[in-house]
Amino acid sequence: MAAVPDLTSMRRDYDDGGLSEQTLAATWVEQFDRWFADAVAAELPEPNAMVVATADADGAPDARIVLMKGYAADGFVFGTSYASAKAAELAVNPRAALVFPWHALQRSVRVTGRVERIGPTASDALWDPRPRGSQLAAAASIQSTVVESRAELVERVHALDVATPPGQLPRPDAWGGYRVVPGTVEFWQGGHDRLHDRLKFVRDDEEGGGWVVRRLAP
Repeated sequence: MAAVPDLTSMRRDYDDGGLSEQTLAATWVEQFDRWFADAVAAELPEPNAMVVATADADGAPDARIVLMKGYAADGFVFGTSYASAKAAELAVNPRAALVFPWHALQRSVRVTGRVERIGPTASDALWDPRPRGSQLAAAASIQSTVVESRAELVERVHALDVATPPGQLPRPDAWGGYRVVPGTVEFWQGGHDRLHDRLKFVRDDEEGGGWVVRRLAP
């Protein structure tokens, strides 16, 4: 058995530069554009992967990693099964938190906000580019439900494959997109001696839905 490392001393110092109010973009969307472009250019594995955290009606938290499939000033979009655990939680508590963990760049982005379903046309635009194999898996799997074995899932996918004509599958009614409409977007840049830079865009409803920027202690 491998020796367990000393976790109390396991850390890395950050030295890739800071994030200042002077260099911050005017809007969170422009700043996210910059950082997302950097993550893509750095060839990070799946730079659009994000943690999506939700909570049920009792406030019990849950989290998982999902691929972001779009973003704009109105929010961040992802697709999922409406039968999933996250969908059930969003039905009773339509709020979520997101984290983009770009460790290799010593950066992360954190988002909180309300969640809404996107329409069928926009959901089709998320579904249609998926490879047939991915569509078959999504259509055949009742996400988050208990199954007896992997073989059961494989058989479901095979049966659906045989029963449907070649080519792309139509989007199931039980699959679609969500948009996280941000109320806060925080940009975190690692700093030397753990003096990280945290600049947070906060929606100011008193200013007609405008945004203010706040610096947070690390």
